[in-house]
Amino acid sequence: MDSYEYQVTLPSKEAFYRLFESTGWNKEYRLNENQLHEALGRSWYMISAYHKDSLVGFGRILSDGVFHALIIDVIVLPEYQYKGIGSAIMNRLVEHCRSKNIRDIQLFCAKEKTAFYEKLGFVRRPDDAPGMEIKR
Repeated sequence: MDSYEYQVTLPSKEAFYRLFESTGWNKEYRLNENQLHEALGRSWYMISAYHKDSLVGFGRILSDGVFHALIIDVIVLPEYQYKGIGSAIMNRLVEHCRSKNIRDIQLFCAKEKTAFYEKLGFVRRPDDAPGMEIKR
């Protein structure tokens, strides 16, 4: 069985860029390594998952540290999915929020991934719930 190391550290910009590119999200965002690295550096908390010194998973939280927390950028390389890495990342992120007594933990996720997050205790927001976005 493979073992994974979880670190509360900022991954290298090159490693994160490779991981981010694996999602296909950058077709829309068109961010470069430096922009992504700057964004990560402004996170409230993050978890990096490594296998044999290679970044294979990641997740981060944006938060005010008191009331609201938003979990974003949860990524596991496709060839490492279904090995418990995503769950381990999410459990660590949620536990950090709970340890700081955050009252509202929200999550950005793709519609096709909702079943994964529901298994971890998240619930879908009702269609009539507040929340909107602006896309550029």
